[in-house]
Amino acid sequence: MIEICVVGAHLSGMVLNPELLREGAVYRRAAHTVPLYRLFALAGGPPRRPGLLRVPAGHAIATEVWALPADGFGRFVAGIPAPLCIGTLRLADGTTPKGFLVEPEGLHGAEDISDFGGWRAFIASLVTA
Repeated sequence: MIEICVVGAHLSGMVLNPELLREGAVYRRAAHTVPLYRLFALAGGPPRRPGLLRVPAGHAIATEVWALPADGFGRFVAGIPAPLCIGTLRLADGTTPKGFLVEPEGLHGAEDISDFGGWRAFIASLVTA
């Protein structure tokens, strides 16, 4: 099983979570990144998607860690559209799973939502606004 960290539309109960489940993903844990990231609401959609960017000093961002069988991981990653990509994330629990990141060119027209601390809090703010 290969761990993958998700930060947005693939979180449990979110619109793209069935893509993980279809590939045999199993929920492992909730975790936060170390405070070296910024979270953005990317332009475009639907669905709305976040982009996580590693920076020299940033925020701890809420995530979920899932595990996929190797063949499911390969199929899942092959379907990830640019400007999203998979890299290695640094989590506060000391682990370094693979996870979603965004290429800097994908930030044109994006909104920095790092102060929300995670995608769920950002989405909740839209509902109450």
